[in-house]
This record gives sequence, C-alpha cells and structure tokens, in this order.
Amino acid sequence: MIRLFAALAIPFDIAEHLAGRQTGVPDARWRPAEALHITLRFFGDIKETVAEDLASELSRVAGAPLTLSLSGVGAFGEGANIEAVWAGVEANPRLDILAGRCEAAARRAGLAPDKRVYKPHVTLAYLRRPAPAPVIAWIQANSLLKSPAFTVGSFGLYSSRRTSEGSRYQVEQIYRLV
Repeated sequence: MIRLFAALAIPFDIAEHLAGRQTGVPDARWRPAEALHITLRFFGDIKETVAEDLASELSRVAGAPLTLSLSGVGAFGEGANIEAVWAGVEANPRLDILAGRCEAAARRAGLAPDKRVYKPHVTLAYLRRPAPAPVIAWIQANSLLKSPAFTVGSFGLYSSRRTSEGSRYQVEQIYRLV
C-alpha cells in the first residue's frame, strides 16, 4: 500500500512567507516550508497496482499553467476539535477544473469518489485537541494574509509517509500543464 495525493507545489518564497506566520499556537505541528502545497485530490492508501493505473490516468490530465494567490486563513473543525489551520487560495475556476480532472482520473483508476467538497488551501499546521483561544487569536492575527500572484506550470503525484515528526512527502511523478 502507498499513500498518495495530487498537489500543486507552491513557490519557495511564498512558502517562506507562510513559515514566518507559523507561531503562536501551542503544540501545533507546523509543516515545514518544503512540505507546503495545494492538494488537488487526496487518494489515500492504495495498492501499488492501482497507483500505477492512477499515475497513468493522471498523465492524461490536461490544463494550462495556473496563476494563483493565497488569501485569508482558517481552520478545519471547531472548539477543541480543530484539526488544522490553513491559508486559503483565492477562487480560481481553472484550479477547480484541474481538481475535477484529478478526481475523474481517480475514478478511471478505480478509486471511490471523494465525498468532500473541494476547498483549495495550504495546510500550515495540524492540531490535536487544542485550546481554542490561541487558534482563534492566530486566525484573527493572520486573517488579512494575501500573497503575491504566482504561476504553477505542473502538478505532482506525491507519496506520504507518516513519521513521529509528521508526514514526509516525496514526489513520485510530475505532470506538466501546457
């Protein structure tokens, strides 16, 4: 079994800017700058043979380079059940189309449909039963986050390996957007 997801890497200067905001929430597991990305579709743990089919289907995904920007922050979950804090991605219909094409590739490879509504974001930290007040304070302090526009010319198929220090990602395949 291999844990996979499709994502857009964000430029290092944008990631470094986000890393400067990763403070103020006790016990947050902040993601390193090199791990920050915009997920297109999380596939989960799948068999290697299905992973090969998925990689092949993703090679058929077409799209042009995207110009994106980050805007605002938020959290998944509420109260002591907040699971993550994130930076938002400004609405972009072409990004939604690309994510939909990755979803279609997953289905063609035999994976079950993703039941979650697609919400593009960059996960900055994972949390485990945090005190809500520091998370709310962090969201308020960072609510005006706005990145410069940046262009991405490819997306990747990434594997994820869990470690005691958090998940480690490895690029398995790069797909050019032309």
